[in-house]
Amino acid sequence: MARRNFVSGWSAPRLAAATGMLAVALMAATPGHATTARVHLNADIRSINPGVNRDDNTDAVVLHMVEGLVAYGEDSQVRPLLAEKVAISDDGLTYTFTLRKGVKFHNGAELTSADVVWSWNRYMDPKTDWRCLSEFDGRGRVKVEAVTAPDPSTVVFKLDKPSSLFLASIARTDCAMTAILHKDSIKADGSFDKPIGTGPFRFAEWRRSEYIRLSRYEGYSSLPGPVDGYTGGKRPLVDEVRFMIIPDSSTARAALLRGDIDIIPDIANADVRELKTNSKVELSVVSNMGLVGILLQTRDPLLKNVKLRQAIAAALDTEEIVASVTDGLGKPNNSIVPAMSTYYTPVQAKGYRFDKAAAKKLLAEAGYKGEPLVMLANKRYPQSFDSAVIAQQMLQNAGINATIEVLEWATQLDRYSKGNYQLQAFPYSARLDPALSFESVTGPKETQPRKVWDNPEAQALLDKSMVVSDKAERQAIFDELHKRFIDEVPMVMLYNGLDAGVYAKRVKGYKSSILSKPRLWEVSIAE
Repeated sequence: MARRNFVSGWSAPRLAAATGMLAVALMAATPGHATTARVHLNADIRSINPGVNRDDNTDAVVLHMVEGLVAYGEDSQVRPLLAEKVAISDDGLTYTFTLRKGVKFHNGAELTSADVVWSWNRYMDPKTDWRCLSEFDGRGRVKVEAVTAPDPSTVVFKLDKPSSLFLASIARTDCAMTAILHKDSIKADGSFDKPIGTGPFRFAEWRRSEYIRLSRYEGYSSLPGPVDGYTGGKRPLVDEVRFMIIPDSSTARAALLRGDIDIIPDIANADVRELKTNSKVELSVVSNMGLVGILLQTRDPLLKNVKLRQAIAAALDTEEIVASVTDGLGKPNNSIVPAMSTYYTPVQAKGYRFDKAAAKKLLAEAGYKGEPLVMLANKRYPQSFDSAVIAQQMLQNAGINATIEVLEWATQLDRYSKGNYQLQAFPYSARLDPALSFESVTGPKETQPRKVWDNPEAQALLDKSMVVSDKAERQAIFDELHKRFIDEVPMVMLYNGLDAGVYAKRVKGYKSSILSKPRLWEVSIAE
């Protein structure tokens, strides 16, 4: 068969207690003469099981320990990582991966095709509860019908239909890059132990609510060249990485300025201008392809009325919300297509128009009689929480009885996954192709209740965008999806995410990324 090759706010007692816990953790985080990069996390991770019971913090930590066959580069293109090359059959149904030679797991075992097959079969077992199972078992856009290993360095994936985004899907960070694990990651009883992967750092210790410690993997086999997203050069240049869990942002900032931690990957936008003038630190600010917006539950007895959803959109001054919550750093975007995408055109720039009179007219047409609408929010993501507060005020000004329920992030995430809400301010991790951005919000709620937009015609268009490769044809699809999304209002998109990182001057090589996660490879700490 012919193939084409692919290469490429706290109370004083709580604050004092937190500061004391931080001091203890920091004392533990200074071993002998070893170099340690101490990185802030605003909340504990959910697990160390790749792609299972995960959130963005979990992904950020785990992806230092594990790797997949392919990964995203800094330009959002998918490139080989554990694979040396990928050959795709002309009919788009067969993907043949040739593995890099000399790659070893953290236990010293050499990576072979058998490990890839074992890892894939484990992910496809429903008992594993992999985040991305539904994307590949036939419920999503494609079904992987078979994965075989004809020889130790070759793996063949057979699909049921062509998919222009198969590689982009297995590279997704929320799927843990479909990480290849050694079977010793699993205990004798079948339960998960720890990730024995091929990444630049290996798991060392997790003290819940305090820190996660990773140690340098001396046997890491790095690709040549500079850092390139999750591929490229990934040498571990420090002996340890400590992800320090500090829920209060002011405590974390004070620790950085004292020299007690080295990096805060995500600071509030309001702090950027002030820190620019601080001689102790450096800043790295980039736009990303994340989505920040307000979700509307279209199955809710009230919000199933499209006119009520349209009224909510008309009541929100997106420009004012974004200017306020990003301190002028962000730009409004009502489209699911990220503003920095090559598929973002004047069509995507046409969004909602703030019009209070129109909102009130739509409310009357919807038969709205002041019934309460509850918006979920959390304080873990400050910009998202601030968006909820400002949006609530605007909705109330338009005559909508909106209130806010503040939840812990884990609780809100569970409610999101079950579709159990009316409205919520919610951030999505970056997806680097518009089809994947739409896929994150589009799908049948009956089988995937976390999905926001359940529209069979939109799903058919999205399916097509994941098969065709012609850019003009894909552009026409994304234009039509945008118009439908704006009209149906299953979500009010506000803006794409910003990554503002701050780090001590002794840190060398750290950069924020469009992938919205800290990366500690190729980072060193000066004495």
